[in-house]
Amino acid sequence: MIELFVSFFDIVLYQPLFNGLILLYKHLPGQDFGIAIIALTVLIKVMLYPLGAKGIKMQKALAEIQPKIKEIERKFKHNKEQQMKAVMEFYKKEKINPFSGCLPLLIQLPILIALYRVFWKGLEPERMNNLYSFVSAPEVINPFFLGIINLAEPCIYLAILAGIFQFFQTKMLTPVMSKTQQKKNIDPKDPMAGFSNMMQKQMLYFFPIFTVVILWKFPAAIGLYWITFTLFAIAQQHFVMKPQETTR
Repeated sequence: MIELFVSFFDIVLYQPLFNGLILLYKHLPGQDFGIAIIALTVLIKVMLYPLGAKGIKMQKALAEIQPKIKEIERKFKHNKEQQMKAVMEFYKKEKINPFSGCLPLLIQLPILIALYRVFWKGLEPERMNNLYSFVSAPEVINPFFLGIINLAEPCIYLAILAGIFQFFQTKMLTPVMSKTQQKKNIDPKDPMAGFSNMMQKQMLYFFPIFTVVILWKFPAAIGLYWITFTLFAIAQQHFVMKPQETTR
């Protein structure tokens, strides 16, 4: 069963993306593997733009109503059943499905895993066996991006850049609350509320640091892909959320 799933994954996602990467590498000016990675990542993100926009809108909407949700949780903190009922009624009133934001992410996840695998293993000669009959294998793949960074080896500079951009992407989706709102959201008699706020702040810094640590050990091709993906996501978040900001 597992082997069947892996074969299906390779045929439907991995091989098309890998062949696309090689085609871009061969036909883009300069035959730069880094430029091919950027181009393929952007093409995939453009194709997934509607799904990504829907997911961002839902994440933003959920983040903005968190203060109201916390008020409901405090009001019914001694009655969990009533608390859950009140929260679901509030979601219904606001016409928000708390689970709908997961669907775009679930659809994109297999594609992201396939892209990740393509960029991680893409420079290995034995991978050329996955090329279609109409795609000729390049005689040699130059692993250097702009003649400077060897994408086949780890690069701490790209890892740090990826972490910085990851921070800004997460920060954009974090609702800005006034000091009054922050005080209202932290009940001194409710240690869990304070813990929740502390964890939210820590996660804002944890994911970027985790990104740097992970990418530090991987080939720089993964770091370049991560940076391109995150920059596109930042731009998308800006354009998706901009109309909401101008109407305030």
